[in-house]
Amino acid sequence: MKTMIKTVAVVFATMTMSANAFAQEAKKSASPPATATGKIKDATITINYNSPSVKGRTIWGGLEAYNKVWRAGANDATTFETDKDITVQGKKLPAGKYSFFLIPKESGTWTAIFNKEAKQWGAYKYEESKDALRVDVKTKALQTKQETLVYKINSNGFTMDWDKISVPVEIK
Repeated sequence: MKTMIKTVAVVFATMTMSANAFAQEAKKSASPPATATGKIKDATITINYNSPSVKGRTIWGGLEAYNKVWRAGANDATTFETDKDITVQGKKLPAGKYSFFLIPKESGTWTAIFNKEAKQWGAYKYEESKDALRVDVKTKALQTKQETLVYKINSNGFTMDWDKISVPVEIK
């Protein structure tokens, strides 16, 4: 009888663990978290973001409105961190951690925003008065559609690529 109870308990525990693992796999995030990190000269740059997918939607001027502050990713606002003072598009940005926003514009010249309030959900409580820096950046058309949003750090700065648009931000 004790052996049978132990066997049933082991089978039940195994089934529960399998069901939990299956449920976690089934709940895979639609916009999974991602990190881009790299060096630009002697500064270490880290960008944390959630990566949404196009999924056949109209992104610019549709899902993401023109002329409106956007969290530059999904879920929490994207964060940008530098361990050294840098210049962004020729303007100084002190070392620190910032939330990073974009204002998409139909003209192709977007506004990149580094906000002092690093921990925010989306752009719902965004306050312009807490901006550390705002710069204009010229977007570029991508040769092929980028299905999932991705940040890439290179020796000239970083890019945010999604759908058919690349947003390069120059850092020195």
